[in-house]
Amino acid sequence: MKETGECPVEYALEVIGGKWKCVILWHVRNRVRRFGELRRLIPGATQKMLTAQLRELERDGLISRRIYPEVPPKVEYSITAYGRTLSPMLDVMCKWGVQHRANHLVGLRKVRGRRSAVTSAIGNLK
Repeated sequence: MKETGECPVEYALEVIGGKWKCVILWHVRNRVRRFGELRRLIPGATQKMLTAQLRELERDGLISRRIYPEVPPKVEYSITAYGRTLSPMLDVMCKWGVQHRANHLVGLRKVRGRRSAVTSAIGNLK
């Protein structure tokens, strides 16, 4: 690829960047999901954040939203044909995550251990 000063990875991250976008795409890649399902599948995302990221994915044409005229309203999200072009990348990310999860968890335990040691030390000063 010719160097132009523009980075294609930067463009990709403009579209799929965001803490929960790839996770959302992963969950809708093979089936239609309702908003409540996504909330349960992604418990770390607040309702506000999930809504914002769903709107951005819809705006960028990666997912579609279907609203049923019911009370309460039923809303379903599905991946679009354009969004499906990201499937190979999501598969690679999944494989990488499985292979490297143990390394991350070890590092996470070390960080949490340091935090609890600092918290204990602060608590002892009080």
